[in-house]
Amino acid sequence: MKKVALLIVLASVLFAFNFAEAKGRQPCDGKKGGISHCSNGKFICNDGTVSASKRVCSGR
Repeated sequence: MKKVALLIVLASVLFAFNFAEAKGRQPCDGKKGGISHCSNGKFICNDGTVSASKRVCSGR
């Protein structure tokens, strides 16, 4: 019974960690409408602007 309870607690913690990570800021989030495509390593947002993100994209 202790193993099952420990497994449930561990799974809950891992799920919560992944959910919090997924909520993190992404390039072109909010009013920008998401990522349209990638150009020269920069994210191009759906509203036509270049993301200020320091992350480099490729092939999207």
